[in-house]
Amino acid sequence: MKHRLLTTGMAAGIVLFAAMPAVAGGVSAEAAFEQLKSLAGTWKGSAEGEGEEAATEAEKAGQIIHEIRLSAAGTVVMETMGPGTEHEMINMYHVDGDDLVLTHYCAGGNQPTMRLDRGASTAARLIFDYSGGTNHDPQVDQHIHSADIRLVDGDHIVSAWSAHAGGEQVGMMTFHLARAE
Repeated sequence: MKHRLLTTGMAAGIVLFAAMPAVAGGVSAEAAFEQLKSLAGTWKGSAEGEGEEAATEAEKAGQIIHEIRLSAAGTVVMETMGPGTEHEMINMYHVDGDDLVLTHYCAGGNQPTMRLDRGASTAARLIFDYSGGTNHDPQVDQHIHSADIRLVDGDHIVSAWSAHAGGEQVGMMTFHLARAE
């Protein structure tokens, strides 16, 4: 009887394992992208941080707005940080093969690209690391170098953005956002 239960349990485990997407680490690009898609809507909150990428006083006072929407027939998630402000920035997320790619269109005029660290990420925490970009020299110019997006629950996000210049971190901005719509 014990042998039959063990065999049945192992078979169920094999079926569940086979149904899971193959990934090199903790989360697949597709699963992470689906998580991001679920965030579509308007978000409001506050920010804290240091460095040249620090939020304005109004933003720190809790007037942060992020808008997240789907585009390109649902193949791109577009996040607008500070829509309509002089510091408006856009983040575009899309799947590229086995990777989830994030391009940050910065108010500073550069466009760093980051890829999901699938091994370090989980369904509730998406970690993106620098992989290239345009209009900057990563060893000299200031740019966003990494992002850590924590999906606290369906109505709360905490995202931390690391700025680098001269080859090292020079600032970190953390947004605490709640779903507004």
